Amino acid sequence: MNPIVTVQDAVTAFADFMEPTAAELDAIDREMPAIEADIDLLDAQIIALDRTPTELDTRRIRRARSVALAMRLVLANQAAPLVPGVSA
Repeated sequence: MNPIVTVQDAVTAFADFMEPTAAELDAIDREMPAIEADIDLLDAQIIALDRTPTELDTRRIRRARSVALAMRLVLANQAAPLVPGVSA
């Protein structure tokens, strides 16, 4: 009888080299409000998938979309490079 072995060692052999850097973790932290807003929007859309959306569902989706767009705008404004001599 042949033993069943996993390939865990082969998959995680280079895990030390594949860890996120501090800069990547900081970028994820900066983007987290936008990510959470997108998750809330998806939750609102998923709730309305299997039925005819009610007025409450419509307002929830609209509000979640508005928050998600606002978070993306904040994130885009933070990431905008400053160019000397160019006003925004």
